[in-house]
Amino acid sequence: MTATGAIWRNWGRTEAVRPLRVERPASVAAVQRSVTAAAKSGLRVKAVGSGHSFTGIAVAPGVQLDLSALSGIVASDEARGRVTIAAGTHLHRLPALLRPFGLAMTNPGDIDRQTIAGATSTGTHGTGGSFGGLATQLTALTLVTGTGELLRISETENAELLPAARLGLGALGVIVDVTVQLEPAFALHAVERSEPVEAVLDGFLERTASEDHFEFYWFPHTGTALTKTSTRLPGDAHRAPIGAVRRWVDDELLANGLYRMMCNVGRAVPAVVPSFNRLTETITGDRDFTDVSTSVFTTNRSVRFREMEYGLPIAAVPDAVRAVQALIKRRGWRISFPIEVRSAAADELWMSTANGRQTGYIAVHRFFREDPGEYFRAVEDVMKTHDGRPHWAKMHDRDAESLRASYPHFDDFLAVRDRLDPERRFANAYLRQVLGD
Repeated sequence: MTATGAIWRNWGRTEAVRPLRVERPASVAAVQRSVTAAAKSGLRVKAVGSGHSFTGIAVAPGVQLDLSALSGIVASDEARGRVTIAAGTHLHRLPALLRPFGLAMTNPGDIDRQTIAGATSTGTHGTGGSFGGLATQLTALTLVTGTGELLRISETENAELLPAARLGLGALGVIVDVTVQLEPAFALHAVERSEPVEAVLDGFLERTASEDHFEFYWFPHTGTALTKTSTRLPGDAHRAPIGAVRRWVDDELLANGLYRMMCNVGRAVPAVVPSFNRLTETITGDRDFTDVSTSVFTTNRSVRFREMEYGLPIAAVPDAVRAVQALIKRRGWRISFPIEVRSAAADELWMSTANGRQTGYIAVHRFFREDPGEYFRAVEDVMKTHDGRPHWAKMHDRDAESLRASYPHFDDFLAVRDRLDPERRFANAYLRQVLGD
């Protein structure tokens, strides 16, 4: 999150707001008081995490709650491998917090700057056809409802609310803690390769089904996909991590420093983008390494961008990627950022992009200094023809009417919202767009 004076801006620079007031509650009781006070003043109230959503899901024109003081481990149940984590805890802090318990998250995303409550509430996910998104790993949570009530939701308390609350879009209340099902710490053997993109598309369904974690990137204007295949190993497996020098060269100097320069030049002179992308294809080397899971899952990304991502029925992914490739070629666009393709298991969360179906994810990006509108709208049309569902934290133009047809439990979720926030204390413009009034 970046603040300039009283103006809050998100990381992707797609949203900005000047809240009427900012509050930083240091306890659960203080969160309750903030919500109650907002209600008495007739104000909307929103909790804000790290600002990594590209949509306006966390925009708070009224009262903005900064929950960074609610951080760390609240409780643990080591026998069941569960830990309760305060809502404002950033994901990048979890490896150190979980190390004393010998536990790790099953399948975190590839960015770890978000807060645990923000990531789960927006549907953040990693990759792996047998693994669900972060919200599927929640077994319980505590939230403050629109009336200021403290409500515990778990397998034994208000269990009927779990399918809605685990991925609640910030529409049901202010989450103050979550209980996460973890597993014994493990290692990953990662293999990164450059491969012909057509062969990767042809084999995508088989590799997604057979590998623990598979993903790939395709840079427009090239014929190569950059694949990453990660295999799970016991926590005491022999490690062969990337050396510090090579990691810095690959991940900081090239992937961030040089790439930032190329994006800025490409914005000024779009004609050079295809050549730059082919250069990226050339200088990206193959890597084979084994390390603790979080060091393999996560990636440092400091080049600012804007993103749209859609979840599709897994079988539709190869055709949808090919349609986007054809679209870019037909329109003559110069796209510097890659297309990212991942997968996730089906789940039962009502507002999950993977609800009821194994899902493949296609994400498109543009440098933050470029206008993504024309590109994103055209790609979105492709995704809609394949029954796509937009990621709640990524840019899209869908509204409640169109989303209702995509989510079998859409109205069930709205009924829970009516119960927990009847006065729409947690509403904002984005939630009105995607959920209605």
